[in-house]
Amino acid sequence: MSEETLRALHIRVSGRVQGVGYRWFTQQVAKILGVRGWVRNLPDGRVELEVAGTDQQLESFRAELRVGPPGARVITLEEFELIAPPPGEGFVIER
Repeated sequence: MSEETLRALHIRVSGRVQGVGYRWFTQQVAKILGVRGWVRNLPDGRVELEVAGTDQQLESFRAELRVGPPGARVITLEEFELIAPPPGEGFVIER
């Protein structure tokens, strides 16, 4: 994936997304789709993440985020375009 084709997003997910393996699920989907970035829990019960990929990768990634793992109930996805992709390679769970 070349830098020119990348788009980067900051996403906040609300609903029942903590205590259901949502971060692990997000990391697994990211690996399958080949996107890079990070995910973490927020103190208010939401999950936030930054992700970089092609338009097609990000479209597929968002579709999976809306579903989540078994036990999750996603209510909203807030999305913001980023100027630069998150640093590093791969997709990590931040504490």
